[in-house]
Amino acid sequence: MTATDPALTALSQGWCALSLLHGKIESRIERALQSGHGLSVREYSLLDVLSRQHNGPGGHLQMKQVADAVVLSQSATTRLVSRLEDRGLLTRYLCDTDRRGIYTNVTDAGLTLLAQARPTNDAALRAALDEAARNPELAPLVTAVEELKVPA
Repeated sequence: MTATDPALTALSQGWCALSLLHGKIESRIERALQSGHGLSVREYSLLDVLSRQHNGPGGHLQMKQVADAVVLSQSATTRLVSRLEDRGLLTRYLCDTDRRGIYTNVTDAGLTLLAQARPTNDAALRAALDEAARNPELAPLVTAVEELKVPA
């Protein structure tokens, strides 16, 4: 492949379109969450991921798993957890079976804020997708997102 290869150009254009769609969605949700609930997209995502933990086997995530789920580095995730803990939205505790492991739970205040923010997130996502669907370059990506099936 060369820099002028049509396949490479198409691939690059597709990646740019996907990046553009992601940026538009994240920006729309960020504004809505910040103005309505004082949360960033990353904070909302972290609360959402952690709220899905359970007490069964493998039900609590280690910090690396949390970082992977919210697409941040482990150090950035730790800083984010600390900020939310300072706000009373999360608590940390040592793992019973591995004293080196630290788990994080969402507090009642965090669950309440998440429940209040979820409709805002969903509405901003829907609005961003609807707007992007009117752009011929982004419409196929919107369709692909809407047709994704989340594994059970």
